[in-house]
Amino acid sequence: MARINVLADDLSFDEPLLVEGLPGVGLVGKIAADHLVETFEMTHYANVHCESIPKVAVYRDDDRGVHTPVRIYGDAERDLLVLQSDVPISPGAATEFADCLSDWFDDVRLTPIYISGLPREKDEEPPELYGIGTGDAASMLDDAGIDAPAEMGLVSGPTGALLSYAVENEMDAVGLVVESDPQFPDPEAARVVVTEGINALSDIDVPTDDLVDRAEEIRDAKQRLAQRLQNAQNDESSQAQPLRMYQ
Repeated sequence: MARINVLADDLSFDEPLLVEGLPGVGLVGKIAADHLVETFEMTHYANVHCESIPKVAVYRDDDRGVHTPVRIYGDAERDLLVLQSDVPISPGAATEFADCLSDWFDDVRLTPIYISGLPREKDEEPPELYGIGTGDAASMLDDAGIDAPAEMGLVSGPTGALLSYAVENEMDAVGLVVESDPQFPDPEAARVVVTEGINALSDIDVPTDDLVDRAEEIRDAKQRLAQRLQNAQNDESSQAQPLRMYQ
């Protein structure tokens, strides 16, 4: 049975932003979400229970507690929510996952920020960030000065399903598409998402020095999940990809 089990009833929000951190190309969404949760020491606000989520339990070092693999963290002072996931969602389950979350999203009256990696081989140039949106959220991207995509493309996986749900139901949603390493966790792309995306869209100033200083450590810590995504028989990751005409 699909449900969002709120744990911290004492937290209240006023039309918050929600940053989605599902594993995808370069793990940019997950790295950015984990960084927000750790930096602001956010409160474990809710557990997400959907049929599409693998039935596994998560435990942490120096903690005997057991947790659900997909959770929501909250910071009432910053009017911020973060969707944190320790597991990928399979493509076949993406629609159910979107249905499971979106009704609650609508009840809370939040604006989601969905993050997708656009596979690009690494070079000396910093990753480019593009913004897409549904409903009135497109104007948020204009106000934030975030560029429109340089080419036609699509977003797949659970993030694509969530954006599709927003289009179908005329909900406001922002999509951030960032060039990302297609093979390895990409803290630099996550830094660009935070500095040029999340900071620009909100009144929040998220420091990112730690993402740069600990880039190698972060890559190593996330490598096992990245390998699981690469080895999956079906592509379980959210990603953006170009749709070039006349191929």
